[in-house]
Amino acid sequence: MQDTISNILNKYDTTGKYLDKIGIQEIELYFNVAIERLKITELITSNSSKIVTETATRLYIEQPELLRPGGNSYTTRRYATCLRDIDYYLRYASYSLVAGNIDILNERLLDGLKETYSSLSVPLGPVIRVIEILKEVILIEIKKQKIHITSTNIVNLPFDYMSLSLSEQNI
Repeated sequence: MQDTISNILNKYDTTGKYLDKIGIQEIELYFNVAIERLKITELITSNSSKIVTETATRLYIEQPELLRPGGNSYTTRRYATCLRDIDYYLRYASYSLVAGNIDILNERLLDGLKETYSSLSVPLGPVIRVIEILKEVILIEIKKQKIHITSTNIVNLPFDYMSLSLSEQNI
């Protein structure tokens, strides 16, 4: 797993160059929003159960057929698996937020997840929707707790990347 700084330094090391103005600006940008990233991650960590529960509740209100017989969340075991997966998305998104890098999402989550969902015939529409709801819930919590962020892109990036990656699998 690499963070933004490691990726920048590796890029320059691979080419045998010293950091130039662009590389230094990229590192400076990362540090300029580092406190925001940590505050958001702290919010996620301290409210993870609440965020997962709120996300699941919203999904099942929107798509109650998932809980009915034949639905992918029907039975206690499947429901618990769904909650576990929501927690995985949230946890790995928080890692990505701290790192300022989406690579961990591929390395630790998406690559294996795509194969697993495909082999189990899990429909990706509700999965993608749950990731979108997670993002919405976190942005609401950020506002509630009055955490100042310069851009919602900090939060959007890992969730949008997961959604896009999974939706490409669905094509």
